This record gives sequence, structure tokens and C-alpha cells, in this order.
Amino acid sequence: MEKRRLGKSDVEITPILMGTWQAGKKWWVGIEDADSIKTIRAAFEAGITTIDTAEVYGEGHSERIVAEALSDVREQVEYATKVFANHLQYDQVIEACDRSLKNLKTDYIDLYQIHWPSGSFNTEIVPIAETMRALNDLQAQGKIRAIGVSNFSRDQLAQASQYGRIDSLQPPYSLFWRQVEKDAMPYCRENNISILAYSPLAQGLLTGRFAPGYKFHPEDNRTGNKLFQGENFERAHQALEKLRPIAESHNCTLAQLALAWLIAQPQTQAIAGARYPEQAKDNALAADVKLSPEELSEIDAIGRIVTDHLDNSSVMWNW
Repeated sequence: MEKRRLGKSDVEITPILMGTWQAGKKWWVGIEDADSIKTIRAAFEAGITTIDTAEVYGEGHSERIVAEALSDVREQVEYATKVFANHLQYDQVIEACDRSLKNLKTDYIDLYQIHWPSGSFNTEIVPIAETMRALNDLQAQGKIRAIGVSNFSRDQLAQASQYGRIDSLQPPYSLFWRQVEKDAMPYCRENNISILAYSPLAQGLLTGRFAPGYKFHPEDNRTGNKLFQGENFERAHQALEKLRPIAESHNCTLAQLALAWLIAQPQTQAIAGARYPEQAKDNALAADVKLSPEELSEIDAIGRIVTDHLDNSSVMWNW
């Protein structure tokens, strides 16, 4: 899989990244560590060398699972992890990074990201200058190679950029969830900031596996996902039916088509999660699907069957 440069850094990443929220188990149902380890390893063997995790995914459990899967090939992979919104004071950032380094069994993190802006989830307000000072110091010490942010608006991204170089933005972004295109994407294009799209399959909706009326386990985070509710869910199924012939013409799955469309967008990579090895292998194959400009335009229009009816909220869940 041909790698791409991360922002202005010297880090190179794969266009498909392995997402490991589910490996943390919390907010997910039916996840087994042995499956997670096999799946992360399968992603690596299929050519996905960039792994995204976070300290808050199971209070470090996801990071430890990543290390268990990949420690023996550490020099061949790129680790991206995140500090949560409740750890944004200077000393807290330093301590959180050290915990993540220990969890990941490594002495450097390729991309270290602010997971949510200060104040999110009723956390303490910390000036972005203070958080960025900690991140810049960690970079100067060689503990992190690049700095990124996640769930930041254009204005928040621009403010953070006043205090240091930001190499990536991680927003929710898929064919069915496209607020970033109106908000932060133009700024990212102007300033050479990579976009790492999370939930690129709209939490599995774009796989076509969830029939109308599907009910999730109450503890599954998708019970609160706006796309799985009411008319949004119905419109998604209308769009999926229109996407199927395009996927069939490329001999690929709906998921692979959605990922291929996404990584063809400006400066955009996709963080795709997986529970099982076959899913990770299938995700990797999306990098081989080449879409014509006409097909990209057609898929764009189909996606708007869903997105044209959504509000401007950047948060995908009713939390």
C-alpha cells in the first residue's frame, strides 16, 4: 500500500488506517482480546501499517492490545494515539503521553493527538497555548513525531495552529457524514494538514449489513448514532441501493467502495475499525479500488440523499 506524507511532518502513513476503539471494549459489545490482536495483526500483514488508538479507549486497554499485536514489528508501523479532554493541562499531557508510551511498549509515538477540545464532556477549560506547549516539548524531546487534533472545528484548528505545527485533523467523515467539508477541510487544504477520517463507514452503516429496523444492544454506542435512527436510517438504505451497482462494477463490497471514495477526497485518509481479521483484510483492499472522476461525482450525489437532510451538528451521537 503506497504511503502518504502526514501533513508537513516526516511521518508517512497508509491511506487506510486501522482503528482500534473497539479493542478497548468499553462502549462495545462482544469484543474478545484474542480477536482484536489477530485483527490488528491481519491489518498489518495486509499492508495497513498505521494504527490509531487513544488513552480513553478502555482506559489504555486498546493501546496495550495494539502493543501485544505489533511490538515485534514496531519499526515497521506508525502509532497514532490521543490524549483525552480531561488531561490537557501541561503536566497532565506529559503524564498521559508517558502512560501511552508504556502501554504501547515504545519510546516514541508517531502521531499524538488532542482527542477532544478543552471543555468537551464538561471537562475543565484549559488554554490551548498550555496544551500545545506540552505537545511541542514532547516533540522536542523525541517522544512524539507529529502533533494532531481530533474533533476540532476550523476555528479551534486555526487557534491551535498559532502555537505550533498541526499535521492532522481527525474528524468524523464518511459518505453519509460530511460536515468537515463545509468547515475545516478548506483550512486543511490551505495549510497542508492531513485529514484522518474516523467512522469512515458510518459505524458500519455503509457496509449494508444493517437492515431497516435493526436494533443494537443497549450498551452499543451506535444506539445513539443519529444515522441509525428514523428517516436518516431509511434514507441511508435508499442510498445504499443506488451504490450497489457501482460496487458490483468494481467487484468490491459497499464498504470498500465507501472507503475508496473517501481516500480519493483531498488530503483524506480513512481510519477503519474491524472486529475480525477478514474485515481488516477487506478494508485494506479498498486502497486498490480506483474510481473515475465520473464515478466519484455519482457517489457524491448518492451520499447527499442522506447528508442533505442532516443538521449542522458535528457530533454523530445523541449523547
